[in-house]
Parts: sequence; structure tokens; C-alpha cells
Amino acid sequence: MAAAAVGAHDAHDDHHHGPPEANRSSRVEPAFLGMLLFIISEVMIFGAFFTAYFFIRVVGGAEWPHAGDTLPKLIAGFNTAILVSSSFTLHYAQESIKKNNRLGLQLGMVTTFLLGLTFLFIQVNEYVHIGFAPQDHAQGSIFYGLTGLHGAHVTIGLMLLLFVTIRSFRGHFSADSYRGMEIPGIYWHFVDVMWIVVYFTVYII
Repeated sequence: MAAAAVGAHDAHDDHHHGPPEANRSSRVEPAFLGMLLFIISEVMIFGAFFTAYFFIRVVGGAEWPHAGDTLPKLIAGFNTAILVSSSFTLHYAQESIKKNNRLGLQLGMVTTFLLGLTFLFIQVNEYVHIGFAPQDHAQGSIFYGLTGLHGAHVTIGLMLLLFVTIRSFRGHFSADSYRGMEIPGIYWHFVDVMWIVVYFTVYII
């Protein structure tokens, strides 16, 4: 009896090395929850810039854009269409892998990456030709602050998309395993939605 008890104790120890598993009170996956909390923090950062923007325009009553300056609304609108299109191509890629359509996944990811890269190139080209600098006036600081902050997020998103694209060509995803592309996809959709807010606030209103 004693030997059996010792054997059972040893078997129990073999299965429980190290500290006990953390208690998970939520059914939300850690990766998804982490991305959600990260996005919430990013919304707060954008909120600080939007607060400065509305303070200048509403409280300060300053002209927007600064007198003598113009914003390329048409080009920005075209660029907006490019970025929004990338959300649809990303969705196509996600739906393709759910059906084990690897070619659709690869095509969707490559197209999404190229659209995002095109958006960033046009944004940088806009900075080169817009005619004013961040230090020229408060309006310039806010303009470059908001659009530049978004551009930084696009750059991060492109790196994530590049990793997903490379993995898609290496056969890392399947209909049963595609979480590795869904989490970066959530971030990219956030980037797209945030640009729509920036575009209508900064260029249109």
C-alpha cells in the first residue's frame, strides 16, 4: 500500500513541474486581449493629439489650415481609398485561408502589403511638397503630429504584414490554424479606421 502511494505521488510530481498555471478568469485568448488593450492605449495617444487639434480650432478659433497653406484633399482622398481597399484585401486573405485556399491567402497578403506601402509612399511625398513644416506654426505641428503618428502605425503594420506574408508562403497557416494572421489583421484594421478619422478631421472638416 505504501509503495503504491509513493508511486502515485511520483506520478503526480511528474506532471506538475514548475509553478502552477495562471488562473484565467476570462475566455478571451491572451493574444487577442493583449492586442485589444494595446489598441485602447493607442486610441488614447491619438486622443491627446485630437484634443490639441480641437483646442486650436474650437477654443483658439485659429484658421485651419494656416493662412496661405492648402491641404491636398484630393490626393489624401485617393490615398484613403487605397488604405481602405487594403482592409478588403486583408479580409479576402483571411477568408481564403479559412477555406484552405493558400493561393488566395498569398495573393491577398501581397496585395494588402503593396497597398499599404503605396499609401505610405504617397504620404511621404505629400510631406515633401506640402509647403510648410511642423515648426512654422501650431497648425503645422498638429498636422504633422497626427498624420505622422498614423504614418508610424502604418510602418509598424507593414512590418507585421510582411511577417504574415512571408509565413503564408512558407505554409504556416491553414483552416485550423490562422490565429497568427488574425491578430496582426486586427491591428491593420485599426490603422485603417483611425486614418478615416484623421482624414475627415484634418482634411475635410
